[in-house]
Amino acid sequence: MIRATSFMTSTFKPLALTSLTLALTACGAFGPERNPPAMPQPAHYAIASQPAAFDADGAAQTLDVGAAPVPQWWTVYNSPELNALVEEGLNNSPSLKSAQRTLQAARDGLRSQIGESLFPSVDAGFAPQRERGLGLPGLSQETFLYNVFEAQIQASYTFDFFGASVLADRALAEQVDQQAFQFAATRRGLATNIVVATINVSALQEQLNNTAQMVALGEERAQQMKDRYELGSASHDDALTAEQDAANLAATLPSLRAQLLAARHAQAVLLGRAPDQAPPVLPLSSFNLPHNVPVAIPSDLIHQRPDILAAEAAVRATADEAGAATASMFPTLTLSANYGRGGFDWTTFTSPAGLIWGIGARLTQPIFHGGALVARKHQYENLHEAAVAEYQQTVLSAFQSVANSLVSLEEDANTLKQTLRAEDAAAGMAGDTQARYRLGATPYYATLTASQQMYQARNQSVRARASRLNDTAALFDAMGDPPVKMEPHGLFGIRMPEPYGASEVAGGK
Repeated sequence: MIRATSFMTSTFKPLALTSLTLALTACGAFGPERNPPAMPQPAHYAIASQPAAFDADGAAQTLDVGAAPVPQWWTVYNSPELNALVEEGLNNSPSLKSAQRTLQAARDGLRSQIGESLFPSVDAGFAPQRERGLGLPGLSQETFLYNVFEAQIQASYTFDFFGASVLADRALAEQVDQQAFQFAATRRGLATNIVVATINVSALQEQLNNTAQMVALGEERAQQMKDRYELGSASHDDALTAEQDAANLAATLPSLRAQLLAARHAQAVLLGRAPDQAPPVLPLSSFNLPHNVPVAIPSDLIHQRPDILAAEAAVRATADEAGAATASMFPTLTLSANYGRGGFDWTTFTSPAGLIWGIGARLTQPIFHGGALVARKHQYENLHEAAVAEYQQTVLSAFQSVANSLVSLEEDANTLKQTLRAEDAAAGMAGDTQARYRLGATPYYATLTASQQMYQARNQSVRARASRLNDTAALFDAMGDPPVKMEPHGLFGIRMPEPYGASEVAGGK
């Protein structure tokens, strides 16, 4: 068997080197351009340039243009409870685990395809048989029983002179990269959803508390107006109006409670829990508004957003698929060899007479396939054009999401200023009304009305604070991860997958 191995090595090695050299040359000759098209670089994302800082409620936010994105950006809210929830979701989310296993399966599939297409196949077999066969006419014995012993090592290799297999493997490697970037986007999206859900739950709880206070004040006002009507100091219309206002306000509580419970259920599922295991509600004041938010310039954004990187990988993959379809129209050469022993008994099998071997070659040139090869080439060329257009749309959508987030942050600060102004005015009015009531200058129901207006103003400021916190999270998410440094390319630009991709490391995995 040692002689067989030496024979196969001496036979295949020179031709393999020739095949690899030709395939390397052919890889650049087939297929459309692999690099995505250049995209416009706007001076600023939104229609109008954004201010460098937003200030409201004594909390200023500064846009750090050109700064590197923050991988674990949720930690800048300085809430240990929020950090724990995000980490729990990233570790326990079934959807994220499913995406991770799907990615690992794609990596294993790439390894399998590379092993089958770029390396020779060598198999060993042993086939002892006992057979009964017909004899020759005229012989005394019509059938014969005999044994066959055969053991062989068989090897074969298809030489990829025009790079069809190499391009197909490289296309699959780019598809694996695409899935890795999509996994990174899914992971960041999950973290963003957990942060937003947690903030929304806190805001809804505060709004529910404030609304409950308003309902209690409305019921008290309605009762007082009813008592005044019975004493003759208020009209029946006034009493009915107060009763109607109290009922309308109380009717808002059920829907608000339903919203809060639905938000808590959604938060629990994001964490990988059952809905009945939702975490305790965190106070809205426990979240600190991040003071510095990185904003990448457009030329950097396209190299750090995972959705753009996934679209870029799709462009390269479809270009290689089109090249592989073109290369498959050219000849292929397959060499095969076998070496072993055989015989009709053990004596022959182990003797020099039992030595068997064979070597063969097969050259195949596609001639007529009913137009299938040309149609497949055009199919992948059209898919490449579609991937290029999808890449352009992904980049434009990314610019749009950043622009919307920047505009929202600016308007959130403006909205919060006005809602806080209204809350201060409502609180001052409530205080003045209570002071006048204590002096006997105004009726008691007036203090109830003023207090209701104060709680209504608080609800508006709660919504404005939550919106500012959520839009900050959206901007952090829109920035993507730090620029990804992919693993070095191997043979013919095929990148062998690692257990953990660079995008996962960048994402804090």
